[in-house]
Amino acid sequence: MSNTIRLTAAQAMIKWLSVQMTPAASSSEAIGAQTTASSSEAIGVQKTASSSEAVGEQKLERYIDGMWAIFGHGNVAGIGEALHASRDVFPTWRGQNEQTMAHAAIAYAKGKKRTRAMAVTTSIGPGSTNVVTAAALAHVNRLPVLIVAGDVFANRRPDPVLQQVEDFDDGTVSANDCFKPVSRYFDRITRPEHLLTALPRALRTMTDPANCGPAVLAFCQDVQTEAYDYPEAFFEPRVWHTRRPAPDARELDEVASLIKVARNPVIIAGGGTIYAGAEQTLAAFATQHGIPVVETQAGKSALAQSHPMNFGALGVDGSAAANVATEAADLVIGVGTRLQDFTTGSRTLFGADAKLVSINIHGYDAAKHGAVSLVGDAKVALEALTAAIGNYKAAAPNAQAREDWLRAVDVYCARPDDQAAKPTDGQVIGAVQRATDETAIAMCAAGTMPGALKLLWKPAQGGYHMEYGYSCMGYEVAGAMGLKLAAPVRDVICFVGDGSYMMANSELATAVMRRIPFTVVLTDNAGYGCINRLQTMGCGGEPFNNMYVDCNVEDQPQIDYVAHAASMGAHAVKAANTDQLEAEIKAARTRNIPTVIVIETTAKTFPGTGLDTRAGAHGYFWDVAVPQVSERQKQRDRYADYITQIARQSLVN
Repeated sequence: MSNTIRLTAAQAMIKWLSVQMTPAASSSEAIGAQTTASSSEAIGVQKTASSSEAVGEQKLERYIDGMWAIFGHGNVAGIGEALHASRDVFPTWRGQNEQTMAHAAIAYAKGKKRTRAMAVTTSIGPGSTNVVTAAALAHVNRLPVLIVAGDVFANRRPDPVLQQVEDFDDGTVSANDCFKPVSRYFDRITRPEHLLTALPRALRTMTDPANCGPAVLAFCQDVQTEAYDYPEAFFEPRVWHTRRPAPDARELDEVASLIKVARNPVIIAGGGTIYAGAEQTLAAFATQHGIPVVETQAGKSALAQSHPMNFGALGVDGSAAANVATEAADLVIGVGTRLQDFTTGSRTLFGADAKLVSINIHGYDAAKHGAVSLVGDAKVALEALTAAIGNYKAAAPNAQAREDWLRAVDVYCARPDDQAAKPTDGQVIGAVQRATDETAIAMCAAGTMPGALKLLWKPAQGGYHMEYGYSCMGYEVAGAMGLKLAAPVRDVICFVGDGSYMMANSELATAVMRRIPFTVVLTDNAGYGCINRLQTMGCGGEPFNNMYVDCNVEDQPQIDYVAHAASMGAHAVKAANTDQLEAEIKAARTRNIPTVIVIETTAKTFPGTGLDTRAGAHGYFWDVAVPQVSERQKQRDRYADYITQIARQSLVN
C-alpha cells in the first residue's frame, strides 16, 4: 500500500500547485527581446519565494507563480488557512478587486508567452462572479489562468448560505455556473479526492497550446476544510512541457503547392506566432521567400517595425501598406491568427480570387473562412514549409508603399508646433516613442488607443502588449502591473483613456504597496471619445451619452486624476503638452512605484479610427449595424453606404 499524507483539501491543492514545474525561460525568450539585467535586479520587483530550482542540468520554474486572493465567505477558512501555512513556498498577493487581480494574472501569462501562469481565488457569490469577465477575457485571448472560486456547501446542511444563488428547478446550480461558457476547463470540487483528477486536468488544459485558456475549480467551502489521506506520490514534482505538434504531411503538401504558384502572397502574423516562439522563424521565412508580413493586434511586434518585410497593421485599424498588399494578394497566409473582424475587415479585405491558408495550432481556428488548414505549431510549420518550397521567391513587395506609410506615421506622431493646443492621440504616442528605447513595451486594451497604437507605435520585437480579443475596458492598469511582473527589466508604458481609467484603477494601490513600477499615460478627452466617433461618424448618429458634454448631467465633472492617483500612493503629474510628457516619461524610469501622467487630448478623429470604407490612406470597413429606418437624412445616407459595404462580405465560414 502506498504511503499517504493527511491534509485538508485546500492544503492538498496548495501543496500540489507548489511542485508543478516548467522549464525555465530566459527573459528574452519570455518577452521577445534581450535584457540587460536579471529579473531580481529590476527596481522594485522582488523574486518570489522558491519560484525556481535546478533539477539535474535543467533549470525549472514553478508553473503557477503564486495566487492572487481576496478572502471572504467561502475561501477564507479553507484556502486562506492553507495559503498562510504555505506562504514561504507559495506566495499569496492581495488585490483590490477580483476582476482586476485576475487581469493582472492574465497579463502576466501573456507577458510570459503562456510559459507560466498565476492563480486567483475568490469568495462565493459576488467575489466569484466579479471574475467572470476576466475569465471571458482569458478565454477569448487563449491565455492560461487558474481560477479557484469559493462555492456553496456540498453537504447542503446550512442552505441557503450567505451569497448563495438558488435555482428553483436545479439543486446543483451555483453562481459559479456562470463560468461554464467562458472556461476551457470547469470542475466543481464536492469531495476532497476530486483534486486527484481535477488539478492535473486543469493544468493539462492551461499548458495545452491548442486548448489553452482559463481553468475554473468551483471549490465547495466545506470540502476545502475536509481531511483526506492523499497518496504521497501525488505531491511528487512534475514538469509540464508545451508540445509542438508537427503538421500533417498531406496538409503540408497542399499548402506548399499553393505557395509555389502564388505570385503576390502575404503573411498575417497573429498572436500564435509569438506564443510559439516563432518570431525569428517568421523573420527568416519572410526574408528568404520575399513575402511581406502584416500584423494583427495580438501579432504586432512578432517582427520589429524596422524589419524590411514588416508592412504594419492590417484591417479595420490598418495601414495603407498592409491593407493594399493584403487586398492585392493572391494568397493570404495566416499564422497563428483567429481571423476576427478587425483583421479581415469584417470579411471584405481579402480579394475575391485570393486563396486563404491558415496555419494554426487548433483546427477550429485553422478552418475559419473556408481556409486551407495547416494544423500545427507555428514554428514547426514554418520550418517545414521552408523545406517544402525550397528556393521559392515571391514577386518583390512594394517597398515604396512601406516607406511611404512609415513617413506618414512620422507626420501623425510629430511634435505639435502649437504646444498650447491639446494634442491628438497620435502626437501623444509620438512623444512617448521619442522618450523611450527598445526595452519599452506599449500596452493597452480598449478605446481609441488600441487602433492608434496598432497603427502608429513602432515597437522593437516583443515591444507590444494589447488585449484586443475581448477589448476589456479596465484591463489596462492591472494588466500593466501583471506585465511588469512578467518583464521586470523592461519599461512598461500603459496607455489608458479617462473612460477606462474610471472603470478600474484600484490596482495602482497594489502596485504601490508591492513596489511594482510602470508608467501610466492617462489621456483625458472628457468622455468615451472612441465610441463617440463610431456613433457620429461610423453609424450616422448624433452625439449622445458618450462625451460628458453630451450626457444627461446637472453639471460637467471636474475630475482631478492627478489627485486621485496620488491618493493611492502613485507619483502623479499633469503634463501640459507633449514636451512635458516626454520629460515625465524619462523621469518615471527612476522610480520604484507607478507613475501616472495625465494629459488632456482632443477627441477629434485621427488615422486609424476604422471608419474608412476602402483601403486608402488607412483603415478598412468594419461591420457595425446601422438602423434601417430613421427620420434623419444623415442616418439614411449612412445606411445606404452600409448596404453597399456588406454586399462585399464573404459568406464562407
